[in-house]
Order: sequence, then C-alpha cells, then structure tokens
Amino acid sequence: MGTKKNFILDTNVVLHDYQCISNFEENDVYLPVATLEELDKFKKGSDQLNYNAREFIRKLDRLTSDALPQNGVPLGINKGSLYIIIDDTYHKRVASSFPERIPDNRILSCTCRVMDKHPDMQTILVTKDVNLRMKARALSIPVQDYTTDKVANVSLFDDSQPTYEDIDADLIDRIYSSRNGVDPSLLPFGETLKPNACFVLKSVRNSVPARYNPFTGTVGKVEKGSNYGIQPRNAEQSFAFEILNDPAVKLVGITGKAGTGKTLLALASALKQANIYKQILLARPIVSLANKDLGFLPGSEKDKVAPYMQPLFDNLNVIKAQFASTSAEVRQIGEWQKSNQLVIEALAFIRGRSLAETICIIDEAQNLTPHEIKTIITRTGEGAKMVFTGDIHQIDSPYLDAQSNGLAYMIDRMKGQPLFAHINLVKGERSELAELAANLL
Repeated sequence: MGTKKNFILDTNVVLHDYQCISNFEENDVYLPVATLEELDKFKKGSDQLNYNAREFIRKLDRLTSDALPQNGVPLGINKGSLYIIIDDTYHKRVASSFPERIPDNRILSCTCRVMDKHPDMQTILVTKDVNLRMKARALSIPVQDYTTDKVANVSLFDDSQPTYEDIDADLIDRIYSSRNGVDPSLLPFGETLKPNACFVLKSVRNSVPARYNPFTGTVGKVEKGSNYGIQPRNAEQSFAFEILNDPAVKLVGITGKAGTGKTLLALASALKQANIYKQILLARPIVSLANKDLGFLPGSEKDKVAPYMQPLFDNLNVIKAQFASTSAEVRQIGEWQKSNQLVIEALAFIRGRSLAETICIIDEAQNLTPHEIKTIITRTGEGAKMVFTGDIHQIDSPYLDAQSNGLAYMIDRMKGQPLFAHINLVKGERSELAELAANLL
C-alpha cells in the first residue's frame, strides 16, 4: 500500500474549519454529495457555522470554475486533488446494517465506494461526529477525527500554578522587600521562565507568591489585593488578579472547573479598571439545551437572550452583594449599565465590531471553535484587553472536546507570548458542596 491516502470529509469538518481541504498534504480529498447538500442548509445566517459554510462554498467555486470536480481538481503545489462524489448509489455493505438513507449513512456509503475503487490505497473517513465514527468502526471502515487544530497536551489545564521549594530564604526576603522585583537569573530555574509565569517560592522559613513580568524583566511579589469588594481566597486567585489587573497583558485565558471563580474574578477586575477602558463587555456563546433554540422562546431578541446571559448577571449580583444596596459602588454599577459602559450580551452580537478601548470578557469559551476564537481576537482594537474563561472538561458542543476546543487551542498557541497569560484555577470556592460535586460527580 502506498503512502498516499484518500480522505472523505463529513460536513462537520467543513463547518469546523472552512480551510480544511488545504490541510491534507499530498493526499486526495473527497466530498460526498450529501456533504454539499448539508452545507446548503447552513449557508444562510449570521453564526460562525453559517460564515464557514459560505466561505467553503466560495472556495469550492474558485477551485472548480475551470475544472470538473468529479474528475479531480489539484489543490496546489505538493498537494493532492479534490474530488466530489456525485454517485449516490447506496452501498450494499451500509444498507445491510443501516438501511435508512440519512446523510451520515450516505457518507458511509460514499466511503465504501471509494474504498472499492481504490483497493490499493488507504481510504479514511474524517468526521468530528463521535456516533458516526462508531458506525464506521462497526463496518470496519477506517475513520478518524479532524486533528489539525487539536492540542496535544492538555495537562496544563489540570494542574495548579507550580510551587518551587528549597529556595534561599534571603532571596525570598529580597522579593518581599524589593519594589521593582529581582532578576530571574537569581532563581535556579530562572532561564526557563515563560512570560507572565506565576508560581510560589518556598524556603524552610518563608514563602512568597511571585510572577515573572516580561515587561520589566523581573520576578516580583504578587500582592493579595481586593477588586471591587472581591478578595482572592487562594494563591491561584491572587495570580488571576495580578494578570487581570495588568493592562500590559492584552490577552488572558482563565481555566478551571465549576466554582473556582473564573468569571467572578474577571468581572471584579474589569470593574476596578472601569476608568481605564471606555467599555466593559461581557459575552458568552448561546448553547441551546433540550432542543430549545431562540426561536422557541417568547419575547423580543433581548428577552430570548436573557436566560442564557443569567450566569453573567448572577456574578454581577455577587459583586453588588459585597456592598450595601444604597452604596456608591452599587449606584455606580447601575449608572455604567444605563450608559452602556457595562454591557452583557450574547457573543453573536459582538461579531463584526471593532473592540477598541474595551475590556472584553468571553465566558464559556470552551464552547467556541479555534476559528471562532481567532475571529473574536482579531476584532481587538487599540487599548483593548480580551479575557477568555472556561472549563475545557465541560463542553456542550457535540463536535468539540478537551483537545479541539478554541480555548485550549488559544492557550496552547499563545503560550510564551509577552502579551498573553494563562491561569488555571484548581480549588473550588463556591461552596463545600459545589467543590465536592465537582471532584466526585
């Protein structure tokens, strides 16, 4: 069997990455007619999936304008060819197990026909649909996930910030007393420090939470300060405030299980910095549950979105509860909301905007694709800061997982950049019961 392969693409791969056909190197790519029919259903609309469908269709149009795709269209230098399978004859191998001619089964059928036509080449179905992969394996059809934008190592999303022991006690005293920090070369691991790395230094008699600041080139103490009434309850939360409060860090990823305070910390920090930014924008993707999309909910567009945004309002109410109802802080929050300096809305509404002088908090970012994350970040204007929060192990999208979601992808690609920082929160602080449930259930 030669090294060149045939790859059959499911619709969800195209909707996940509209440039996917360029990522299969010298191998040939096949599009079943069922995939094209399904794409047609997605081309209208304002969501990212609709945009991806339109962009892919335009790409196909450019590629096939002077050629017949059923005969193969070259994809470029050192690339394979693109084929469209227009023969939709139902393969008997599939029909015997899955007689219903639904799109998934038709794609399986097309895969079988390509396997029959090229017995000397390996033919692989590529799909992000776990159930379709199970069907393919049941029929002994080679199948795999689309792995181009998958993160290889997700261990950094399970561990707390590191603790270094056996550090010289006098050095820790210097870090405590120095206003400008110390040179990282004084630390035994100083040469390996990445920008904005946060860690705890311990000796036999003292310890200090510290951060390597790439803008000053020093290691300094992380203060345990309050942000709009919210006090950090552990070292990781102090690290999060340290990074969130630094306007020089333009992109922040905060991960952690439920109850660790991701969104609350980000919002509290944003409120503290309201005088730096013209607007505080909180958004989250709408992920429908129980097959109830926006069209089934009563009321105006804002009324329909409100239930999905309630968790953000809940965090705002927690901050308000730190003060008396008649306090200046609570009145100030109300004024910011009235003047649209503090805005809470669905993520779909911010697409296409240029976010200048804005601190933008994107909640539940694990439900976004890598391309969606890129689209949002590229909207960033001058003087803006982007904060993405989420739990990569709590994904609602059927086509994303801990390795392929946009939040993990962003953190993996951005690590080591001075403008970026990632903090992973480990200890739940919502309640003793919530922490127990997060760990055991």
